[in-house]
Amino acid sequence: MYYAIILLTMVVLPIASIIGEMSTTTGVVSFVLVSIKWFAFWAVGVRLLLAGVSQILRPGYTLKAILGIDEPRAHVIAQELGFANVSIGLAGLMSIVFSIWVLPVAFIGGLFLGLAGINHLLRPERNMRENVAMVSDLWAAIILLAAFVLSLF
Repeated sequence: MYYAIILLTMVVLPIASIIGEMSTTTGVVSFVLVSIKWFAFWAVGVRLLLAGVSQILRPGYTLKAILGIDEPRAHVIAQELGFANVSIGLAGLMSIVFSIWVLPVAFIGGLFLGLAGINHLLRPERNMRENVAMVSDLWAAIILLAAFVLSLF
């Protein structure tokens, strides 16, 4: 289930949404804005909201299955990460309604995911799930931050 959620929210659904909307618009500027919109919604909004809810309700899963930490006293830290993920994720979801939120969400989500991806990268003993988290975090960060920078010009 974890891998399916990552694949859907980080690749399949954003790209499908971009293709669907680009069928009605043209141009590089439109492509950049549409890409930011849908990656902010799917990669930041849906993915971080789902991750946050999971971390709040099942903190041991994040700690043990992804980070390889088996320490019940650390559950509070995973839950607090979940609160941050839910907050950023809700902003990402709301950016589809409040279009003025798209650029701030792209910047905040891209920065958050980029820093998380780098943090995973620096851990020498990663398991498969952490590698997937690392790659997907860095993938989304590159797209979101690049699109954010391009939108400034």
